[in-house]
Amino acid sequence: MILLIGFAITGNSQSNNGKLGAWYMYFWDTQINESQFGFQGDLQYRNWNIIGDLEQLLLRGGVTYRPVNTNIKFTVGYAFILTGEEGADNSETTNEHRIYQEAIFPSKLGKRLYFNHRFRFEQRFVETQDFRTRVRYNLFLNIPLNQVALTKNAIYLALYNEIFVNGQKSIGNDHTVELFDRNRLYVGLGYAIKTNLRLQFGWMNQTTDAVSKNQLQFSLHHVF
Repeated sequence: MILLIGFAITGNSQSNNGKLGAWYMYFWDTQINESQFGFQGDLQYRNWNIIGDLEQLLLRGGVTYRPVNTNIKFTVGYAFILTGEEGADNSETTNEHRIYQEAIFPSKLGKRLYFNHRFRFEQRFVETQDFRTRVRYNLFLNIPLNQVALTKNAIYLALYNEIFVNGQKSIGNDHTVELFDRNRLYVGLGYAIKTNLRLQFGWMNQTTDAVSKNQLQFSLHHVF
């Protein structure tokens, strides 16, 4: 259902002049010995174009906790985001500091449908804006194509849809935003180099209340 909603939102938005962007990403996750605690984070370099026109540089990391005998994982973390204005010759940037809490838990349907549900709550400190909050929900689905499990040498279809909702409409200086912040719809292919190391390449459409923009995504997912 959430994926169908994403397609509907994408279809009803205006295109950003057909310009294609690209995101380059590294995600990591590690557990402290045999304890319930660990760390996770990601590094993302986002471009307005394929490369060279900085849209965002995002650095994020947090402490994780897995309750005993459950699949759910909780995270408390911090992120720094440097946002650039569109145009390779435009050097203006905006800083954002962000604190977040999230819960993520996997589920499986049948033999090949691997779901992950992620709920995230963010407290945002954006330069020149008032304090803001945002709620996000992401539904991930991975479907191995050449074998049943997402283990070494698996080729898989990767899908996700994420909805963002703002906690406030007023952001300061007489500026307002819609409660609906954005939607991200993604379709890609992945390859498991090892069970704990996967590569993905895909297409993502990001839609706000006014603009829809397509992005290529290149990502490395590492558990160690």
